[in-house]
Amino acid sequence: MKEITAKEVQQAMEQGSKMNLIDVREVDEVETGHIPGVIHIPLGLLEFRLHELNKNEPYIMVCRSGGRSGRATQILESNGFIVSNMAGGMLAWEGAVKI
Repeated sequence: MKEITAKEVQQAMEQGSKMNLIDVREVDEVETGHIPGVIHIPLGLLEFRLHELNKNEPYIMVCRSGGRSGRATQILESNGFIVSNMAGGMLAWEGAVKI
């Protein structure tokens, strides 16, 4: 499984890179704070919403600590997507947060 650090994601965003971030936390968790511009798809709904994603674009999966996003990364990888897990999740995120 490919991983990327929260710091690498933050630096890429600050440099203007377009990042396809998918937050797989539950609704109440996302409402407490999320990375601006993130796509919210709870882990339990991910397999039902794969048709909304583009296999030609890379995705970065995000959760609270990296566990659920790791499972989400495996789901997307097994379905032919280009995907990385953001190691450490939101606990490691030091960038801007939107509420």
